[in-house]
Amino acid sequence: MADNKDLVLKIENVGKDYMLGAVTGDTLKDAVKLKLQSSKRKQVDEASLHNRFFSALDDVSFTVSRGECVGIIGSNGAGKSTLLKLISRITTPTRGHISINGKVASMLEVGTGFHPELTGRENIYLNGSILGMKQSEIDEKIDSIIEFSECQDFIDTPVKRYSSGMYVKLAFSVAAHLDADIMIMDEVLAVGDIKFQHKCLNKMKEIAKNEGRTVLYVSHNMDTVSTLCDRCLVLNHGRLVFDGAVDEAIRLYNGAEVKTNTTADFAKYIRPGWLQRDDIRLTWAEYVDYENEEVTGDSLEISFKYKCNKETSNVGIRVELMDERVERPFATQAFYNIAQGNAGDIGEFSVCVDLSKIVNGNYKTFYTLFVLSPYDDGIDLDCVSGLEIKINRPHKEGDLKWRQNSWGNVKL
Repeated sequence: MADNKDLVLKIENVGKDYMLGAVTGDTLKDAVKLKLQSSKRKQVDEASLHNRFFSALDDVSFTVSRGECVGIIGSNGAGKSTLLKLISRITTPTRGHISINGKVASMLEVGTGFHPELTGRENIYLNGSILGMKQSEIDEKIDSIIEFSECQDFIDTPVKRYSSGMYVKLAFSVAAHLDADIMIMDEVLAVGDIKFQHKCLNKMKEIAKNEGRTVLYVSHNMDTVSTLCDRCLVLNHGRLVFDGAVDEAIRLYNGAEVKTNTTADFAKYIRPGWLQRDDIRLTWAEYVDYENEEVTGDSLEISFKYKCNKETSNVGIRVELMDERVERPFATQAFYNIAQGNAGDIGEFSVCVDLSKIVNGNYKTFYTLFVLSPYDDGIDLDCVSGLEIKINRPHKEGDLKWRQNSWGNVKL
């Protein structure tokens, strides 16, 4: 990396594999054999859990320059925290190479090393030492650390008597005053009150702009990513799928790029990290008859297209409705045996959603493909954020005018 003094981080074709299952009593010979199997990427016996490997990251490459604030976003299980642990050298990559030019400070778990019996002041010295600061550095910065934490009145009180907000404020303040070239943060700004969060964001931007430090920031809060970062990476199932402008990355992550008011193209939609199977994928959704982009009747027909990645049958779909203000379904309709096929097959189907008891309003939807287990549990195969629905039926004279905010979305 000597050829570019402004380059502080270079990730080249990095991958990280984990072995699934419990730790066994295998011999060193067995461990070496498994390692060789992993390096050759062989398909091993799936009946034995400790012989199966999971790729948390696969073929990730990017560079970061001095003074950049880079956001890293993706669903749970996308590989964000694994990537930060590799850069922090908490663990090593299975494949590829990581080059770092400078000192790295990791804030992966704010407050690690705090002792409840020690005072706030004593914990500043303890935590600062754990994070790599010398005592002379802490002496020089302790007044600034205490002032930033807003815990001046309680700094000589044992931290076991602190509220959770005070605890994380003090911990973040220590970490924010580290002299490091690269600062790594994993959801650490989800601390304290809104005022303190803005204070933390401004501190990070000041560090990057005035001191030329690099910030790598992982969060599910898109507002803080948009405020802090000037570049964003999107991870999906361990792969880097986007590297560029923050607003474009957020639109991709939220699925905004794939939708119009009446159609959705799910071919490149980022699936949630908790999905463990990819037997079948929705590729398209469209409202068949959506006059004036609103529903005035009691039903809505939706047409879907799909592609089978594996042989599958008896696939159903759940259409889940949620209020636009609350990310939690309040009504769901299930349809059974609507899709099937062999690997590579494509198909389509339509469903008619019953909205007769849903009151006027704007609603979000989710579409989930599933199959039934022998115990009639739903095993989810695909899940996407669906099209929005606007219900606007004319009011009937003599009927009670519905107060949606007070009485809910369903009229029994």
